Amino acid sequence: MAVEIPARAGLIISGTPMSSPLQDVGPLARHMVGHFMETVAPCGTLPGDALHGDVTAITRMCLELAVGMLDGKDLPEKTKRLEEAAGQWAREGIPIDTIHRAIHEGFKIGSDLVMGNAMSRHLRQDNPDGGAELVIAAADMDNILGGAAMVVELLERMTCAVSLAYVRELRSVVSEHHTAVHTLSSALLGGHSTSTMARECGIEIAESYYVLAVSIPEHPEEHSPTVEGAVVARRKLRRLQAELATGYTAKVLSLLSVDGGTILVPGCALADDQLDELIERLSRAARVPIAATMISATPQGIPDAADQAHELLDIVHRLRLTRGLFRFDELALEYQLTRPGPGRDHLGSVLDPLDLHSELLETLRTHISNNLNRQRTARILHVHTNTVDYRLKRIGQLTGFDPTQAAGLWYLRSALVARTYRAG
Repeated sequence: MAVEIPARAGLIISGTPMSSPLQDVGPLARHMVGHFMETVAPCGTLPGDALHGDVTAITRMCLELAVGMLDGKDLPEKTKRLEEAAGQWAREGIPIDTIHRAIHEGFKIGSDLVMGNAMSRHLRQDNPDGGAELVIAAADMDNILGGAAMVVELLERMTCAVSLAYVRELRSVVSEHHTAVHTLSSALLGGHSTSTMARECGIEIAESYYVLAVSIPEHPEEHSPTVEGAVVARRKLRRLQAELATGYTAKVLSLLSVDGGTILVPGCALADDQLDELIERLSRAARVPIAATMISATPQGIPDAADQAHELLDIVHRLRLTRGLFRFDELALEYQLTRPGPGRDHLGSVLDPLDLHSELLETLRTHISNNLNRQRTARILHVHTNTVDYRLKRIGQLTGFDPTQAAGLWYLRSALVARTYRAG
């Protein structure tokens, strides 16, 4: 988007163009770049060819744009060049705050030169008191004020041009990366991992992966009558994807929707004990309690591992374990109980005596999902802890398995899993 500068008369101070201090753009551009290296810290880390090539050329172009504007000329091609440069900086990963700081530092130098020169032309040395006196004609004062306003306007135009071009290019880069991640993730999950595809996507295939099945619950505002639920859901997903992109750049692959999906974490990128932190960070980003299950696999084993991880996630849902990362060894027993057979059928019948006591079955489910925390269970069920104790005692009497004892709890937890699969 080229910024058009409306035609206007050039600004003159005492018969001299106001732009005169900026017209020797070559030496001034080199001086400014040297100043950037000293005052804008990130600039000092740029390669020498970038500083003395692109940065100097763009600084010179900005000076030419400033001179043209002060002289009343329209130079849209200069603004176009600035937009192209901003897009290139975005692709190269130069922070936008570094760019803006450099622009503002350049404007400080240019403004001091222009305004200092304008003021010096109106100093009278023949003051009777022996000092210098500032005397400005009305026409020159109008031009000085107009020049100051024009400098602010030019700064605004350049800042907007850089920001728009930078963001546009950044979105394009993010879109390209997202497409590459989506393509490679789909290939790995479909059992079509090839080195050729990885090279085309620009992402290296790891020797092993942690395959995470992820459940993303609804945000409370998705059901608010005052907002559009689909918008809230999409924003939740974008926050989660942004956390993956910024916190684990180019390492983590994913296929996600607003309610969950699959994440592939290279084994070399994170240690096993760091995966819990990953899920916590994603929960904070999405602002909902995320639950996930994990299976390790080679690239060739990812499809089977993903199926198994999602089966484990289904168990997590059935047990109402609403938050955190669960590994296979934590759910191995429950997983085995889901396999069809007489064992599952028998365990599923253990809870049949509770069919006529829905409050007891709900208390058992809630108590187990809360990791046997009586206070939390009572708070969720809106009852007193004594009521929870009474209901647990009744469950033991009706089923023959005491939920306050390890052996009884083992059977009851297993029965909950088996019962849900028997029912559907």
